[in-house]
Amino acid sequence: MTLTWKEQLQDKLIQKHGNKKGTALNNKYSQSFPSSYLDDYQVSMAISDIDNIEKLSAENPLEISFYFAPDNAENPLHLRLFQWQKPIPLSDILPMLENLNLRTDNERPHKVTLSNKQNIWISDFAVIYSKGSLEIDKINELFQEAFTKIYFGLSENDGFNKLVLGASLSWREIMVLRTYAKYLRQVGFRFSQAYIENTLVNNTAIASSLIKLFNAMHNPAKTAREKNLPAQIEKQILDTLETVTSLDEDKIIRRYLDLIKATLRTNFYQIGADGKPADYLSIKLNSRVIPDLPLPTPLYEIFVYSPRFEGVHLRNTKVARGGLRWSDRREDFRTEILGLMKAQVVKNSVIVPSGAKGGFVLKAIPPFASRETVQAEVIQCYKSFIRGLLDITDNIKDMKFIRPRDVVCYDDPDPYLVVAADKGTATFSDIANGISQEYDFWLNDAFASGGSTGYDHKKMGITARGAWESVKRHFRELEIDVDKTNITVAGIGDMSGDVFGNGMLYNKHIKLVAAFDHRHIFIDPDPDPEVSYYERVRIFNLPTSSWESYNSKLISKGGGVFKRTLKSIPLTPQMKHLLDVEDSALAPVDLIRAILKAPVDLLFNGGIGTYVKASSESQADVGDRSNDYCRVNGNELRCKVVGEGGNLGFTQLGRVEYALNNGLINTDFIDNSAGVDCSDHEVNLKILLNAEVQKRKLSQKKRNDLLASLTQEVADLVLYDNYSQALIMSISAFSAAKNMSLHTNYIKELESQGILNRRVEFLPDDKELVERKAAGIGLTRPELAVLLAYTKIHIKHEILQSKLPEDAFLGMNLETAFPSSIRKKYQSAMNDHRLKRDIIATQLSNQVVNEMGITFVYRLQMETGATVEEIIRAHAVASRIYGTHELQKTIGSFDFKIPMNDQYEMLYNIRNLINLSTRWFLHTNHIKEDLNQLIEHYSVRIRSLEELIPNLMAGYTKQYLESITEKFMKAGLPNEVARRIATYRAIYTSLNIIEVATKNKFDLIKTAKVYFASGERINLLWFRDQIANDSREGHWNTLARLTLRDELDISQRALTVAIMNKDKKELSAVKLIEKWVDDNKRAFERWDRLLSMLHSSTQVDYTMFFIAIRELLGLILASQ
Repeated sequence: MTLTWKEQLQDKLIQKHGNKKGTALNNKYSQSFPSSYLDDYQVSMAISDIDNIEKLSAENPLEISFYFAPDNAENPLHLRLFQWQKPIPLSDILPMLENLNLRTDNERPHKVTLSNKQNIWISDFAVIYSKGSLEIDKINELFQEAFTKIYFGLSENDGFNKLVLGASLSWREIMVLRTYAKYLRQVGFRFSQAYIENTLVNNTAIASSLIKLFNAMHNPAKTAREKNLPAQIEKQILDTLETVTSLDEDKIIRRYLDLIKATLRTNFYQIGADGKPADYLSIKLNSRVIPDLPLPTPLYEIFVYSPRFEGVHLRNTKVARGGLRWSDRREDFRTEILGLMKAQVVKNSVIVPSGAKGGFVLKAIPPFASRETVQAEVIQCYKSFIRGLLDITDNIKDMKFIRPRDVVCYDDPDPYLVVAADKGTATFSDIANGISQEYDFWLNDAFASGGSTGYDHKKMGITARGAWESVKRHFRELEIDVDKTNITVAGIGDMSGDVFGNGMLYNKHIKLVAAFDHRHIFIDPDPDPEVSYYERVRIFNLPTSSWESYNSKLISKGGGVFKRTLKSIPLTPQMKHLLDVEDSALAPVDLIRAILKAPVDLLFNGGIGTYVKASSESQADVGDRSNDYCRVNGNELRCKVVGEGGNLGFTQLGRVEYALNNGLINTDFIDNSAGVDCSDHEVNLKILLNAEVQKRKLSQKKRNDLLASLTQEVADLVLYDNYSQALIMSISAFSAAKNMSLHTNYIKELESQGILNRRVEFLPDDKELVERKAAGIGLTRPELAVLLAYTKIHIKHEILQSKLPEDAFLGMNLETAFPSSIRKKYQSAMNDHRLKRDIIATQLSNQVVNEMGITFVYRLQMETGATVEEIIRAHAVASRIYGTHELQKTIGSFDFKIPMNDQYEMLYNIRNLINLSTRWFLHTNHIKEDLNQLIEHYSVRIRSLEELIPNLMAGYTKQYLESITEKFMKAGLPNEVARRIATYRAIYTSLNIIEVATKNKFDLIKTAKVYFASGERINLLWFRDQIANDSREGHWNTLARLTLRDELDISQRALTVAIMNKDKKELSAVKLIEKWVDDNKRAFERWDRLLSMLHSSTQVDYTMFFIAIRELLGLILASQ
């Protein structure tokens, strides 16, 4: 008797599962299958299908069966999908199959309704694999897992998936190849992703070998016992490459090899607490061994790939910091991040870490998603990005490095990873620090500055206050005191923002006449400074605001607030006058352009976007398409001063063009460095105090209270950095034209050492430098800012390569990086600081460059052959023995109380003294001695001589000293300060005097008297002045002057020794000299005649000077 289909189903189910379970399953499924199913399939298929359906649930909505149907000769390969409640649309399935290298034109769908009314969908696809036969048993599990991951969005649906069947690779192994391809696209690799996919599909053996190489290098279970395996696999790949005929495919495969070999770490083999790997992949790359990367090349970068997001974190050095941003540039976000890292490098020249930058893009936001949905996705992807970074970052426990688990590391310990808020992540510091604590990361809540236990930059207004130090310095050069004088301001930003909002609250003398952001344009042609100030305060303190929040009744006649969505904005007579335009109406973008070009005192940028370029640049060169129609050229600006509170408001060439048209501007990284400076102080304090918390010497609450109590001290330290940088920028610009040859040589030197790339930093080429010199034009402030930053970076690097941070005296610079209350209470903890060497190096490099200028170290290297280490030591001694650091601060306190030119002359006198003294210590070789003892020896004796020397001067020298003292007193300096600064022209001689007295055990005071009186008697001061006043340019002329000055020092010391050796205690210095002259009458008369000839000569050259000094030495030797 023949059984019906349903009777067969019952028998088979009981036969397979037993009576009880088989009967239950039969009751559940006997009426579930539609008649079409019964027509299409035998009962054996139903039994298999029931097994798959039983695995389905709301938590597991998909099961797969991939099999051969031998009875179907035409289409033996089948894919069956079992779907919970609703079927996958065919339009979704077909691309997935195609990307797995399967084709189908035959789907048989069936709806199975269970006894509980639950619907199950079965889709049966007869598929064709075009690349030949498949060994189903070997690849079935790989295929099913890959298909499932693609379906659930855990693996991307692209052509790389063809490698599942083509190369028998798992979906995660394919993820590795996809990650490298995504990276290649971000670094400008010219081949498309589709072409890269096809290359690997065309060369499946090589694709498989690439994964074997990755596995051999990074699988912790393999690397320890198979050290030679990577080299063997690489050789196999290279041998196989010989058979690849396509040059393009050869290039792609070789680039994969480059990237795998450049991979220092990966989290691929890490398994989470849930027993699963992460749904993202992190790789750390040694960027500087990867060919053809865009410049500048980072030291390291971490690339994090996920189907939901991609991100990159670039670091210039091992100790580096910078923000993580949510980028909207999916196609080239690494280009954006690289540009920001480059800017961060120069900005961070003032702080301990160098520049870093990170960013990520979202890839899986549904169309028309709500703002809340998007924000939730941003936060989730930000968290995964942070985890991706920390997965492969070293930790520190009990002063020991802890390597990340299940990670093979091809680099040295590298535990410093610090992030910061940025565009789109401004409020995420607590999120990042929460993950840091989740990983038990050594930095704890110092991982991300700010947040609930950090410094609130907006509340402190620190970035804007720092920018105003630059603004004030610019106006100082215009003899305008912005704290007393009203200035007209145009701005980029709105009052809700940190930088713009705080910037416009700096004082009550700001007349904000126009501003704009991405929503509105604000115009107030003639505001009342005080009334408008308080209205800005009100808006700033609102929870949310825009320019529409401004009380329209307080806007002056003819002004208003206008939406940028308007087609046209009518211009009132007052607006026309303010903007100096004739148009009766302007489109919003044209009105913004008019605001940017307005003839105001100050243009203050506190917004986002690039609004000024050079006329030589195209809009495409700028890389900010959203503002192309608002942008103007640097030579079109009519403001007197620019303050760059925001980043990237100008292109560098735009700044230079504006500066060449007599505009006063630095750069964004100079003006707005206070934010990153403040964050760095916070991180360094937290590292210090967290160590105390761990030692139970400080509770967490007391640590937090202490940090809060230090807010003002930290702000003072930060703002002094801004003040110092703004000052040295102005002093450098003041003498830029005169120093053009020096700067040209310095640029070439930095380039030759590979420290600086002129093209990347937009510095002038040789032709332009020559043209500017001929025209009497020097480097502009923006260009000098680049040199300033790279000088600090280079000097800091050299210090870190030396033993300077270990020097007991120089090590005291560690204290200057911390608030005074910390110095007193936590001296021991400071000495154990994890970043002690870096902090000392930073303080030293900033101090020497801010006090002595951009080219100080370079000049001394060229002039003396000394190393950076030797120059730093010599400078430290020279500045300490005279106490010039505090004196410079004193002079700075007289801003707007004394004329700027007089102030700069005072600072020049001090710098000249330190320059001469540093050279002196280098020449005399004393710097190898203990610095503390050396400083003590000279300091005590200089204090004795400082009072004496003014009284030892005579004739022209004395008159000059008195005139300078009187000039400085008239300028407003106290008598004591004026006298001290004026004396610095001569106090340098004290070094020679101390040297002579010490070596020969002479009385110091009498030696000083003889030194000055003998110099006066044989007219050496005139001789020195002739050498100093020679203005001939060129390297050899400079060396000639310096050599002559050194020879003169040697001669005058020898002369003093010769006279003092004849010392009769009863003779005064003057009588002693006269006796010496009488004893050496013939030689002295010869010298006197030579001087007379020099005096009467119309043109004195170096040959005459060298002959004269030779005669002087002959005179001295003859007397001995």
